[in-house]
Amino acid sequence: MKPSVYVENSVVSYLTARRAEKNARVAGHQDITREWWNTKRHHFDLYASAVVVEEARDGDATAAAARLEVIAELILLEVSREARDLAAVLLRETRLPAKAAADALHIATAAVHGMDYLITWNCTHIANAVIFRSVERACRAQGYEPPVMCTPEELMTEP
Repeated sequence: MKPSVYVENSVVSYLTARRAEKNARVAGHQDITREWWNTKRHHFDLYASAVVVEEARDGDATAAAARLEVIAELILLEVSREARDLAAVLLRETRLPAKAAADALHIATAAVHGMDYLITWNCTHIANAVIFRSVERACRAQGYEPPVMCTPEELMTEP
């Protein structure tokens, strides 16, 4: 069985966006994302959720269509009552700010469904080592194992 990966919307956005030539850091993240998608994604079972779909629909219609086309290749997980309850706990008991409600729901959905990894370029609220410990404690206190939250770069090595 392949390891499971919840693909957060920032990864889909970097994959489908026009290359950010004027921002070297973003362009580098886009290059890494495309390399991971083209060479490593087949080593994993890929998932998303309705939260990813909702975020992908925002903005320019052409860009949204490209994001939704990628998401159509992923298995969609249910954003269950358990996930919503866990997201509320994460917002209440961790260092996630209230404005990160969608991020908490990504983490909670991945945890409730037993995902091995959650890949993201959101290093402010998700792939954040400072926040991770409190997220880990809160998930485990509710009976869930949190996914490893990382960037595509961290999953370049095959499992």
